[in-house]
Amino acid sequence: MIYKILSSSEWEQARAAGRFTGTELDRQDGFIHLSAADQVVRTARRYFAGATGLTVLAVDPDRLGDALRWEVSRDGALFPHLYAPLPVEAVVTAHPLPADRPAADAVAELLP
Repeated sequence: MIYKILSSSEWEQARAAGRFTGTELDRQDGFIHLSAADQVVRTARRYFAGATGLTVLAVDPDRLGDALRWEVSRDGALFPHLYAPLPVEAVVTAHPLPADRPAADAVAELLP
């Protein structure tokens, strides 16, 4: 699985549209930022500290085709980047994160 953290309202809009076209940052960068299982807690800690109203998506990378690329990013690590809208049918599970604790802690509890 690979993961995407986004606002719950963005997820609701994506569900209605059948696809997620990315956050503002994703659209600026030209791809949807995703994280591997060993990266998502650090992503939550770094970019979503103090944020509420979040959902984390578990995405099946096999459903993304050639638009998914693993590219060097933060600290030289390879991160999954999606160069296409994320189809809702590629999302295996969507977990709203509780607002009463840090996103990184809530995400860590969801990982297998």
